[in-house]
Amino acid sequence: MSQTELKSLIKDMCTSLNDLIANNDDITKENLSDFLLNSASLISGVSKYDLDSYQKSKNILQKEFNEIANQCLNSYEKTSFKFSELSQIHADTLIECTGDNINIPKLSSKFTEIHTYMLDEVNRANNVISELTQLVQTLEKKSTIDSLTKVYNRGSLNTYLADLCSNATTSYDTYMLILDIDNFKKINDSFGHIAGDKILIYISNVLKKTLRDGDKIFRFGGEEFVIILNRLGEKCSVDIGNRILKLIRNNNLIYMGKNISVTASIGVTKFKLSDTTDSFIARADNALYKSKNNGKDQLTLELAEDGI
Repeated sequence: MSQTELKSLIKDMCTSLNDLIANNDDITKENLSDFLLNSASLISGVSKYDLDSYQKSKNILQKEFNEIANQCLNSYEKTSFKFSELSQIHADTLIECTGDNINIPKLSSKFTEIHTYMLDEVNRANNVISELTQLVQTLEKKSTIDSLTKVYNRGSLNTYLADLCSNATTSYDTYMLILDIDNFKKINDSFGHIAGDKILIYISNVLKKTLRDGDKIFRFGGEEFVIILNRLGEKCSVDIGNRILKLIRNNNLIYMGKNISVTASIGVTKFKLSDTTDSFIARADNALYKSKNNGKDQLTLELAEDGI
């Protein structure tokens, strides 16, 4: 771990410790001891996902996208030059054919040449577009970042959970929060999809500002986000979820001069060693369903029956 990452980690620990003390009037020496032991465990047991730098991933992907963009610009420049030549041929042909005597065979030959030239150029441009489209699709498959919200995507979540579930010796608590924006379809229908996109970006920014660097944020799909909290207890995880809901609830967005009121619902569950990716998600999703069914804009915690 780099010195910068270590400093950030220590800063997060201090912030969490201050929050723990500030939010608990009856805090005990044992509570503080548990927190410090968990902090020590965090430093000694950092996994590859804790070392996974969002900025590094973004820089790599940005470089590849830039290369594709440069290819697009070069292709456009060549096509533009070709059509400039084509326009010049067309102009020269018109000049040659002005006057009292029009050479029909020559005129026909010139326009056949122009037509062939144009078809060749269009076919070449279509081939380039097809190649670039394939490159973008390949790059999107490689990407771990959602292009709109700049948090991790669904594929990255699947990889993360598969690794978590295969590690039967996980020694720290892991909680999953599934967040769903309330009435998102109605917002899209009323204000348009651009407004919907801005709300998704706003929610992702709230999550990034509220959570620690080591916490993971994924766009699960549509208007849903998954948050993974490591090395936190049940109360802290629930408190964080409720804090997120409060921040979303108390901030009205303005789009095209109109206020958009946004709320969200959250389902929370704790990882157990016997979980699979599907069972872990299903339990959090069931808790989310209860939040929705009970009136929305709230959090529901659902734990496994065996508590393992």
